[in-house]
Amino acid sequence: MDSQTLLTIGITVAVCALIGVGVWMAVNQRRSRRLKEQFGPEYDRVVERSGNRSSAEEELHQREERVKEYKIVALSEHDRSHYQDAWDRVQNRFVDDPRGAAMEADELIFDVMERRGYPVNGFEQAAADLSVDHPAVVENYRAASAIAQRNRQGAAGTEDLRQALVYYRALFHDLLQSPSSDEPRTATATHRAERAQSHNSKNNRGGLRA
Repeated sequence: MDSQTLLTIGITVAVCALIGVGVWMAVNQRRSRRLKEQFGPEYDRVVERSGNRSSAEEELHQREERVKEYKIVALSEHDRSHYQDAWDRVQNRFVDDPRGAAMEADELIFDVMERRGYPVNGFEQAAADLSVDHPAVVENYRAASAIAQRNRQGAAGTEDLRQALVYYRALFHDLLQSPSSDEPRTATATHRAERAQSHNSKNNRGGLRA
């Protein structure tokens, strides 16, 4: 085999390698872009926590795959009405019993999740599962649960508890209205975030009443 042939083979192998690297990079960029759009602020939180983008993206991908196995159902009108009435009672209770209302709100979120089809196996698992379809409000859930933990320790003030209910309500409304796993999810993370931010702003201006 002469040197010219070897050179041609070498160039061909190098070009193929470069093409392969380019394809790999393009695929990873598309994956990163899709995950950022899907998870919104949750993407940045997981990347910051893990300190490694590849590991963070693999974790988010695994969340997606896990939630795909769940049979998430939309709530019936009867269920929506039932849970809305329950939430109204929580808000009314807040006036006389802020601590009890906050604890009841936390329990109500779990009840709605179970009814929708999420296997509730503790807070961290619940938050991770919710981040797949409710990325804009899952951080609210974390903030509310942190206040609830302080509440159980007797270290949360009334204003803290009011804010916890505002956070809980953003997730509660999202859970009541979002589609089943068989329906298309047309709302992007950005749209969800804008909706949650608008909802929270109204709540903060108008107190606990919707």
